[in-house]
Amino acid sequence: MIKATTTWKITSGYTDYEFALNLMRERAAAIRAGTAQELVWLLEHPPLYTAGTSAAAGDLQDADRFPTYQAGRGGQWTYHGPGQRVAYVMLDLQETHGSVPARDIRGYVAGLERWVMTTLKTFGIKGETRCGRVGIWVVTGQEEKKICAIGVRVSRWVTWHGLALNVSPELSHFDGIVPCGIREHGVTSLADLGVKASMDEVDAALRENFTAIFG
Repeated sequence: MIKATTTWKITSGYTDYEFALNLMRERAAAIRAGTAQELVWLLEHPPLYTAGTSAAAGDLQDADRFPTYQAGRGGQWTYHGPGQRVAYVMLDLQETHGSVPARDIRGYVAGLERWVMTTLKTFGIKGETRCGRVGIWVVTGQEEKKICAIGVRVSRWVTWHGLALNVSPELSHFDGIVPCGIREHGVTSLADLGVKASMDEVDAALRENFTAIFG
């Protein structure tokens, strides 16, 4: 039995979405079987749209624009693409992780939210949560815009999927969907907010702040 120790994997280039799904599925099963360590996997995908288990067909507004995939996670429609740091998190929730209690899915999602907000603070951005709206939001002028989407799946207490933080993606690519089913608010990114952060800098902040939240 391998002790639950979190390892990190950073993949350069663009990772095929179906490849990522298969790897996450296999890794989650191995963690549950005690034959693999927990994993945080940082990557970028080519442009694509993914549908969560609550996705409405009508919220896919341009089906021909990019490939679409059934993600199997919670949530609705999400865009992934270059300039967006995706973090897939595979943890064994039967164990306590830092400030996140064992077997507490809501606590785990709240931990992901704190992780992102603390990371954004590193770059001088105030990220906020909103009741009834999963993800992290930024107030710009009179508007609220989403900067990070969160969608998870938990299989036999092992997590997979995770979050997508907008570093410098092409924001017009979100126009082909209603992101997370929310029509009244837009999306933003670090670059859109005037923060010139490299992906390496974002990765370093994510790793440092993950330890602060999850131990």
